[in-house]
Amino acid sequence: MKCPLRALRPASIAALTSLVLFGCSQMPPYQAPQVPSPAIHWNDQEPRAPRPDADSSLLWQPVTGDEKPLPTKWWVLLNDKVLSDLEAQLLAHSPGLAAAVARADAANAYVQQAQAAQSASVDASGAVTNNKQSKNRPLRGSNQPNDYDADTLGLNFNYEFDLWGRVRSAVAAGQAQAEAAQADLAGVQLSLTAALAENYLRLRGLQAQTALLDRTLGEYQRALDFTERRHRGGLASGLDVSRAQTQLSQVRTERSELGWQTAQYEHAIAALLGQPASGFYLAPAAQVARFKVPVGLPSTLLQHRPDVAAAERQVATANARIGLAKAAFFPTFTLGMAYGYQNTGGPEWLSKPNSFWSIGPAAVLNLLDGGLRDAQLKIAQANLDETTARFKAAAMTAFQETEDQLARLSQYEQEIRDQQDAMQAADRTLKLSMIRYREGAVNYLDVVQAQTTLLLIQRNALNLQTQNLLAGVGLVRALGGGWQPTP
Repeated sequence: MKCPLRALRPASIAALTSLVLFGCSQMPPYQAPQVPSPAIHWNDQEPRAPRPDADSSLLWQPVTGDEKPLPTKWWVLLNDKVLSDLEAQLLAHSPGLAAAVARADAANAYVQQAQAAQSASVDASGAVTNNKQSKNRPLRGSNQPNDYDADTLGLNFNYEFDLWGRVRSAVAAGQAQAEAAQADLAGVQLSLTAALAENYLRLRGLQAQTALLDRTLGEYQRALDFTERRHRGGLASGLDVSRAQTQLSQVRTERSELGWQTAQYEHAIAALLGQPASGFYLAPAAQVARFKVPVGLPSTLLQHRPDVAAAERQVATANARIGLAKAAFFPTFTLGMAYGYQNTGGPEWLSKPNSFWSIGPAAVLNLLDGGLRDAQLKIAQANLDETTARFKAAAMTAFQETEDQLARLSQYEQEIRDQQDAMQAADRTLKLSMIRYREGAVNYLDVVQAQTTLLLIQRNALNLQTQNLLAGVGLVRALGGGWQPTP
């Protein structure tokens, strides 16, 4: 089949060629919004301009250009095999993550939908009909039959010249939106993996406290037995026995309280993994080591934070949609072609005398719309302003949250050291109290007070260790995925 391009008039070809050569995109050049970012050293380097009250561990390291990429599995920083196995199960079976993956897939499909407009569309059509004309049809000839057949087979070609960048703007907006969806997916994954780690760490903290109370129950039971023997020998009063019994019963109550709290965190972990809560159980294990934050954290790490990345891509989407709104003010140029065969039935349907064709450009320009396109352009520009402001707010929030978590980590490190000193002193106090009680120098109230103080300090120490680990997970959330582990 030969396309009769010679049928295009020279003037038409010249007009189309000029439009293709001189048409241009209406989309503004895109530049990511700039936000002030920290560019100072911390820890082992001399700060350039720290705040007067700033801890040196909270200041940022300048960007050097040789930063290592973030680890794909940030939880390896905790060096806990059980947690790593649970995170792998979450990535494979989490319903929430599966929903986010589906949303990202849909966004990619929208990009393909927009890209389809960059190509020509070709349609094949065919029809075999039997028709009856009205005898009173206007302008009907006297020799026309009442009944006739109409057989048609043809191809239709249509292509829009993207002279003003309407299609290119739509594709750019779709691509930016798909990238934002990918960032949202990364954000959902980070949120779910961090939530799993937090529940896991709280569970391990409660299990450690349960083990402490179990040891304490054994010690208090032996103290009660010892007091009862002294009472039977006339060396201790019934009041001492009552105090020892009260102390033992109180710890039993606290032990029972930890039981249902532990079950709650197990149920939360099961829900994140997409498993029934009733059959899920994690055996007690030693608590994981504390996070070791590296010497310096470059501010470029925050560029990987999913909500910041998504907000920046939303700005790019809004910028591209301004091009769409501006292109609507210009005419749309298309080229259409059709070729096929048509007759009134019979065996020679596809013969040359039955062929038909048409080819030619078309243009459409809206002359009056009541201000619709002006309003759409204003909406697009306002959306750009809004997304830019949202991006800047997200960036500032990222810096704030990172500083907050670094401050928490620094504070917990000091509190843990102080608590260790307090625990050693309380242990010495209890031992001295028991010695003096055996010697009859003090009554059992001094022992009870020493026991209560030591247990409280021990539980606080375990809680601080858990909170320190949770602050590490919070720092991972703030940075958008952690940091390279230190050898």
